[in-house]
Order: sequence, then C-alpha cells, then structure tokens
Amino acid sequence: MYFPYFIAYIAIGLVVTLTLFFWALRNGQFQDQQRARFLPLRDDDGPPVRVSRWARLQMHGLFFLVAAGLAASAAVLMYAAYFN
Repeated sequence: MYFPYFIAYIAIGLVVTLTLFFWALRNGQFQDQQRARFLPLRDDDGPPVRVSRWARLQMHGLFFLVAAGLAASAAVLMYAAYFN
C-alpha cells in the first residue's frame, strides 16, 4: 500500500507549516493588526524599488523549493502507481 507515503507527506507538511507559523509568531509578524488591515487600501505609487542581489537569490531559492516539492509529489505518485 502507498498510504504510509501520503501520511508521511502530510506529516512533513504539517511540521513545516507549524514551524513557520510559530517562527512568524515569535518574530512579531502578527502584532500590528491595525496597520495590516489597511494595507490593501494604501495608495503607494512611489518610484520603483531596485531589487537587490539577495532578493533575486531568495526568489531563485524559493523557486527551487517549489520545484523540489512538486518533484517529490510526482515521485511519490509515480512510485505508488508503479508498485500498486
């Protein structure tokens, strides 16, 4: 059966999600709710911001993580389909 692989996949996702949530909570990401609720209404037409090298590296790293996650999902599905 391939159910243990999906249970492991869900458990890993839950651990990663909870880790990121508690990291954000500890670093004060949710403290200023009054400011956060008006951010979509803010009219901010300033000059374009130049993207730093570090921001581009972060973007590429996140793209790699998304691609690796999708590849892992596809590998689990192919393994389950092949050995079932």
